[in-house]
Amino acid sequence: MESKQRKPSVGAIRAQTAATTPAITRATPEGKKTLRKGTVVITGASSGLGLATAKALAETGKWHIIMACRDFLKAERAAKSAGLSKENYTVMHLDLASLDSVRQFVDNFKRTGRPLDVLVCNAAVYFPTAKEPTFTADGFELSVGTNHLGHFLLARLLLDDLKQSDYPSKRLIIVGSITGNTNTLAGNVPPKANLGDLRGMAGGLNGLNSSAMIDGGAFDGAKAYKDSKVCNMLTMQEFHRRYHEDTGITFASLYPGCIATTGLFREHIPLFRLLFPPFQKFITKGFVSEEESGKRLAQVVSEPSLTKSGVYWSWNKDSASFENQLSQEASDADKARKVWELSEKLVGLA
Repeated sequence: MESKQRKPSVGAIRAQTAATTPAITRATPEGKKTLRKGTVVITGASSGLGLATAKALAETGKWHIIMACRDFLKAERAAKSAGLSKENYTVMHLDLASLDSVRQFVDNFKRTGRPLDVLVCNAAVYFPTAKEPTFTADGFELSVGTNHLGHFLLARLLLDDLKQSDYPSKRLIIVGSITGNTNTLAGNVPPKANLGDLRGMAGGLNGLNSSAMIDGGAFDGAKAYKDSKVCNMLTMQEFHRRYHEDTGITFASLYPGCIATTGLFREHIPLFRLLFPPFQKFITKGFVSEEESGKRLAQVVSEPSLTKSGVYWSWNKDSASFENQLSQEASDADKARKVWELSEKLVGLA
């Protein structure tokens, strides 16, 4: 499946895109534009939060979901098992650990001629027990390369498509995490997120001429994930500062609750996987099912009441949404600008 998607040349794709896009996006009569289905791209939609969100949105009948996934067949099977109707979704190959794959996905998406109304940057990898770093196809430490840099490039390349959306509310959503937010109890569990002076990021995150960690320190798999989530939340705010006023796009992040049963923890030790769900259910009371978390993210995608930009959404015990406070580092405007500029260089946009 993947090889078929990679056959057309970039030039051919662009030519075809130029020929097909206007006819499809502008054929709807002016007065009926908002009656069409919205198109939402969700990364990592083959399991966990992404799949639950795809299901919640598909059930409304108001959305067509582009399931942007690394494993094409897994995504197709997941869609079928979740009961998604074929007319409500399309699976497209995307490997966020490869910048070439990100660019190919963007070209392939443009080639469909579909408008883009919402982009959800959800996919994530987590290696809490790793003793040595692993790297992306481009040589970046895998957690930051996938969770942050892959999404950063994807969002930048699809920004023009979002700008052109005529949907009532166009949105770019980046999933955050409480573990990267050090003003919370969970965020203070060692190792704590800390980007330091970004010397590792400035050095390329490749473990050769610098550390594989953003702060330039010794590798720690759990910290690498938390640092990537800080980058996600900083990036959302920088998008808001740079583009919201001129484009009307809503930029938001969220923490949907602790999905203790998600596959994100598959790399953790077996004892942790056994004890973590009951601990969250009965001790912290922070447990949220995949279904409930999917409904929460679906709210951030579609609810008219959640159109405020630059916000980090959370939910209380009654499942009511509220604007949460980010930690000092995760809301540092100067650091957000520096992360943005370094990320541009690393993904080849500078």
